[in-house]
Amino acid sequence: MTSITQSARDYMKGILKHRYRGTYVTLGVKSGGCSGFQYVWGLTDDKNYNNNVKWSKPIDDVLVLDPLAEMYILDSEVDYITELGGSYLTVKNPTAASSCGCGESFSV
Repeated sequence: MTSITQSARDYMKGILKHRYRGTYVTLGVKSGGCSGFQYVWGLTDDKNYNNNVKWSKPIDDVLVLDPLAEMYILDSEVDYITELGGSYLTVKNPTAASSCGCGESFSV
C-alpha cells in the first residue's frame, strides 16, 4: 500500500482547500523520462472520480492512484520535500531499480 507522510498530506490538503469539496490529488505513471517511466501528478474531482479513470480509493482523503500506476508504486511513500532551491512532492519507491538524478523518472 502507498503511504503519505504528514508533510505531504499537509501540502496536498493546502492545495485542495482552495478547490471545492470532493477534489483529490492524482498520481499516475507513464512511459517517458530519462529512466523509462515518470510520475504524473494532477487533480480530479468526484464528478470524474469513477467516469474517466477508475481511480483507487482515496488515501488519507487526499490522494488517488491510477490503477495502472499501482503496480509500479507498490509500497511507496509520498513525501513533500522543502529545500533551499524549492519544494516538491516525491515518491520514495522501493520497487524502482534506478531513478534519474532529479527523481522525476524511474525504471523497474
